[in-house]
Amino acid sequence: MAEQKHLPPALLLHISNLLNVPVRGLSAVIELLDDGGTVPFIARYRKEATGNLDEVQIRAIEEKLAYFRELEERRESILASITEQGKLTDELKMRIEATLDKNELEDLYLPYKPRRRTKATIAREKGLEPLAAYLWAQQPAEEPLEMLALKFVSTELSVATVEEALEGARHIVAEWISEDADLRKVLRTLVFDEGVVMSRKTVDAVDEREKFKMYYEYKEPVKTIPSHRMLAIRRGETENVLYFLIEVEPERALALLRRHVLRAAGDWTSQLELAIDDAWKRLLNSSIQAEIRLELKRRSDAEAIQVFRDNLYDLLLAPPAGPISVLGIDPGLRTGCKVAVVDQTGKMLAHDVLYLHTSKHGNAEAMPKLEGLLRKHNVRAIAIGNGTASRETDTFVREFLREKGILEIFSVTVSEAGASVYSASDIARQEFPDLDLTVRGAISIARRLQDPLSELVKVDPKSIGVGQYQHDVDQRQLADSLEKVVESCVNRVGVDLNTSSWTLLRYVSGITERTAMNIVTYRNEHGSFGSRTQVLEVPGIGPKTFEQAAGFLRIRNGDNPLDMTAVHPESYEVVEQIASALNTNVAELIRQPELLERVDRSHLSAGAYTLEDILTELRKPGRDPRDKFVAPQFREEVREIADVQAGMVLEGVVTNVTKFGAFVDIGVHQDGLVHISELSNKFIKEPAEAVKTGQIVKVKVLNVDAKAMRIGLSIKALTAPAARPQLKKHVPQPPATFEQKLAALSAKWTGKS
Repeated sequence: MAEQKHLPPALLLHISNLLNVPVRGLSAVIELLDDGGTVPFIARYRKEATGNLDEVQIRAIEEKLAYFRELEERRESILASITEQGKLTDELKMRIEATLDKNELEDLYLPYKPRRRTKATIAREKGLEPLAAYLWAQQPAEEPLEMLALKFVSTELSVATVEEALEGARHIVAEWISEDADLRKVLRTLVFDEGVVMSRKTVDAVDEREKFKMYYEYKEPVKTIPSHRMLAIRRGETENVLYFLIEVEPERALALLRRHVLRAAGDWTSQLELAIDDAWKRLLNSSIQAEIRLELKRRSDAEAIQVFRDNLYDLLLAPPAGPISVLGIDPGLRTGCKVAVVDQTGKMLAHDVLYLHTSKHGNAEAMPKLEGLLRKHNVRAIAIGNGTASRETDTFVREFLREKGILEIFSVTVSEAGASVYSASDIARQEFPDLDLTVRGAISIARRLQDPLSELVKVDPKSIGVGQYQHDVDQRQLADSLEKVVESCVNRVGVDLNTSSWTLLRYVSGITERTAMNIVTYRNEHGSFGSRTQVLEVPGIGPKTFEQAAGFLRIRNGDNPLDMTAVHPESYEVVEQIASALNTNVAELIRQPELLERVDRSHLSAGAYTLEDILTELRKPGRDPRDKFVAPQFREEVREIADVQAGMVLEGVVTNVTKFGAFVDIGVHQDGLVHISELSNKFIKEPAEAVKTGQIVKVKVLNVDAKAMRIGLSIKALTAPAARPQLKKHVPQPPATFEQKLAALSAKWTGKS
């Protein structure tokens, strides 16, 4: 890894204050990251060094570190450029070295940037800069301004009149004003604090479904406009339905400029006022507005990406049904329902097609096929994709199981978002080169029930459908953020070294895609791994990779029982010390975790945080951190949006959480919306405070618009509001006598009641 430059102490202190983390922990994290450490590894196995900083804090440090290292590189580049021009003063150098903001850094560099030909450039070529300097200095001269300006009139330089000379000087002054770093900073603050986003419908706009109707005549303060509304307006602009401006009261900006520029009254005052007006209207207004638009974009992107990250995190950590054999069904009408059976490891055993909805006799013909597959492969669960014909297929399956008296098999609807993307992907073609796309989809649906995490890592996160305006945000930033979420989830759960696909292994701390493929190749050639240390024999895995990855790799029934736990191999010696102190061995310690209650921590060679993690893991070795699987129960009679009536109470699954509410699948092919105001009886700032993606909830239907395909739902309507405290009725008491007061004081001082 390339050597990274150390950040100055002042910058470390600044980051420490920004993130509210100790400087010592911050420095340790930076050193570990520079040494090739991954965030999951540092958060889990280097708590002593970091002072127990969690993964969220370490991610934040990683992001800030990248920002300030970019700023440092840019600072060096700017200093070199200005030095080369011979214009770097001590004061300017001090300001450039002191700033910690990229915008301010660029403002300081603005006057020294190579620039295109401007009105001020032309005026300088005409020799008018001394006249501009006179106006800017605001110091009285021996002669009136008109006489001074007359000296700059020149036929050779195309300055025909005094007014032309003054106009050129004003252009230079206007540019100086527009390039003043302090002024730009103050104006940015003004527009951000007092500006208003104003959107309008464009002429001849085509908005057939009136998606952007609320924004045809809309305004909201820049300071408070939420990300989803800003992104909606931007999308409307992209689709040529809307245009938007950021408006601020011009007089507020002009007054601010005048206070900054005008220092003394004189014959230059009127010229400077004209220059100020020109600077605002021609240069600053559009420039500052562009910067605020960009800042709003960044802010909206960041919030939308965070919503996507949170939803993806919850979805990936959804409860798995576990290693059971599953029959997956990809429902269809005309082309039939594609069926695939997978065993407990996810291996495909059989596939077929059931024509349930193509003829009157479809169900009768499908029943023996389905029963044969269930009996032959000892199927424990049926997973049905939630796309077209999902409810009809679900009804058929439930009636079939009831009619046949098959009580040991349960049926559940599974989100198939992104399944079609997986089916056509290179990964799917590698896994099943000879199968049709739809069969691959059925396999994916079955595996999603077994383990959502293992299957969803094969799909581009952007295709899973839990985002908010995901196609409108910075795509590189989105992809990078989602990649980190997947990495976090995979390492939190851990990965079975002997059964996991390379698509899952590639997200393990320290393991690259190539290394993951090498692991699978080695496994295919040499059989199952017997121990974690055996992975060192895989090409591409050296001591550093092993250090980063080992704690997140699991081996069931291996040579060492600790290999199935989250205890890192570097701490095996500590576990052996514990076992020895308890007069037992490691295997027995894992079988009887109650023995740990007798352990004496004072003689163990491990830090407090590491030791606590080891003991916690040994109490429940190899435990999956995800919740227990529970299937939602949709109402049999509610299959289409036409079946939904206001007042109904339904069960559903939260499919997406946004800034304005949560979408819930109630089994009718159209998710309903629980607005943030209908999520809870108590005040919540964010919908994520009340629900999460994948959660099973009960909702009450508020309204249904079948034409617009909108369903309004409420959760708070089914929960009792928090009881208000009852105020005790005040009963006037007669005033205490002097004797009563004296007795009370005496009791207080003597300790009597």
